[in-house]
Amino acid sequence: MQMKKVAGLTLSVLATGLFVGGVSTTPVQAATDAPKNETYDRIKKTHKMNWGVKGDTKLMGLTDIKTGKLEGFDIDMAKAITKRIDPKAKPELTQITSGTRVPMLLNGNIDAIIATMTITPEREKVVDFSEPYFNAGQALMVKKSSDVKSIKDMNHKGARILGVQGSNSIENVKKFAPKAKVVALPDYATALTALESGQGDALTTDNSILYGMAVDNHNVKVVGGTFTTEPYGVAVDKNDPKLTKAINKAIDEMKADGSYDKLAKKWFSNVPGMHWKEVTE
Repeated sequence: MQMKKVAGLTLSVLATGLFVGGVSTTPVQAATDAPKNETYDRIKKTHKMNWGVKGDTKLMGLTDIKTGKLEGFDIDMAKAITKRIDPKAKPELTQITSGTRVPMLLNGNIDAIIATMTITPEREKVVDFSEPYFNAGQALMVKKSSDVKSIKDMNHKGARILGVQGSNSIENVKKFAPKAKVVALPDYATALTALESGQGDALTTDNSILYGMAVDNHNVKVVGGTFTTEPYGVAVDKNDPKLTKAINKAIDEMKADGSYDKLAKKWFSNVPGMHWKEVTE
């Protein structure tokens, strides 16, 4: 494990620049001197798999304040995938953020990331992804009293769009509303508070995250549908191709035997405005 951390140190620093803010002009290459399949072999030997997950994203990964436990679709997927990789394995959950998840993976602090992470060409330079396991799309959230109906209504001087550091939504929205001012905030809780207090006209990120915020908040609403396609994937170190292959096999098995649809229905079927079957196609 120590070899992996040393080999990935320079890469993780570059990755921080790539994923915090969403873009980087620095070419990034995966480390090549770390042992191949070290993580997969260790999981099979120790029967433990450590996942990087969100703890602030309702429906996907959220810490229950009453029980202190993490819960959500990503959490259930992590547990199910672990058992299919190794029936004896115990899933361990480490809370991460959009900005810290890749450096933690490359430094060996976690074995895989399942945390509303969109598969993009830039990210594929640094990590390997599983096949898509969730079809999200970027959308807008506004205050209930807002007249904004779609992203087109935000493309004017003086409009302020809120986003979260480390998510690719910050750069995406600039393509659709280039005249608006985009403000990057540290996390979703801060961004939602800023929206409610009038510091921005809209908050943008993936629809799965926005619907989670809106479920118990009657002061906001999701509008306009999606204006991008954001397929989520499980991220794995490039030196662990056997782990990526095993994760893909687990996802395929879950889709084939109906357990994937069961989880999707559990988390999304009762969310107003969200059609759970769309995210599974």
